[in-house]
Amino acid sequence: RITEPTAGEARLYGRVGSLLEVGTGFHPELTGRENIFLNGAILGMTRREIRRHFEAIVAFAEVERFLDTPVKRYSSGMYVRLAFAVAAHLNPDILLVDEVLAVGDAAFQAKCLGKMQDVSAHEGRTVLFVSHNMAAVTTLCRRALFVEGGRVTRDGPAAEVVEHYHRELFDLARDRTDLRDAARTGNGKARFVSVAVRPTDAMGEPLPVAQVGCDVTFEVVLECLADVQHAILAVVLYDARGYRLVDLNTERQARYPDLRAGQTLRATFVARRLLLKPGQYLVGLWLGRRKDAIDYIDPATAFAVAARPEDAKHEHYPGPYCCDFDLALDVVEDRQARAARGGEPAWATEAVMLACPGES
Repeated sequence: RITEPTAGEARLYGRVGSLLEVGTGFHPELTGRENIFLNGAILGMTRREIRRHFEAIVAFAEVERFLDTPVKRYSSGMYVRLAFAVAAHLNPDILLVDEVLAVGDAAFQAKCLGKMQDVSAHEGRTVLFVSHNMAAVTTLCRRALFVEGGRVTRDGPAAEVVEHYHRELFDLARDRTDLRDAARTGNGKARFVSVAVRPTDAMGEPLPVAQVGCDVTFEVVLECLADVQHAILAVVLYDARGYRLVDLNTERQARYPDLRAGQTLRATFVARRLLLKPGQYLVGLWLGRRKDAIDYIDPATAFAVAARPEDAKHEHYPGPYCCDFDLALDVVEDRQARAARGGEPAWATEAVMLACPGES
């Protein structure tokens, strides 16, 4: 009930609530309080039902101080807080949630995910969650649909569909070096031209495939189309589920490239002893200033990591990365064992510990 389908039909059983864009269903001239009642009415709630949930909505949104302020003065984060609180608490049978939650702070996003889990698991209602955040999808959803080119290409358990999605990304990006035609975002003042991933062993010799703990060199070439000042260049590594694991960026070394139109920059990042566990990894490239992206390709390329020969017998690598470590084992015999061998009585230490000062 958002728009007419271009083909086919949608069968809905119950009221539908949606959170598709910041401010959807809100009137900017009305206050937060008034918009709660307006939005509830749009969702088909009676005034009595809205009043019953009013306090819970305000408490969840955490906007009590601004409840009587026109929402046109709200920040995008405040908009989302109030909009999600209304949508989640006014009991729609079907709740549609798009990427709009991305504008909220991390704590509120976690709070929203928890609320959606409650709505779905404990209240028996349907949540349709549209997102590129694979971690959120696997955490929140039991079933997932992979939509590609407007068609459902995969339907099944969330973990399986997410794994298929990342396998598709890996196959698409694997060993890609030429980035001229890669999908990208940014203002276009500069463009990534190529990327190369070169693993080497401890002696600097090339390896046919990256191994746990080897050095990996990322060579990036970009061309500047307009003047760029004080930029940050980053190479970001993600695991097969989309978790960001490693962020190599020039800001960490206080280096900010200044480029003029027509110049070409060749940047070489060398990750020392990269202790990623065996698996498949995606590489994203980012050039920009804080939140202002100049050129962003994700994923730009992909590479695989294999086990070291000495670790090949260990098939299980828990956690997101490996870690070399030193080990010491010191076995201490307990008092009961010493007493059994005729040594110090088992009660001797306890007797000293229980004695009180000044008493015999």
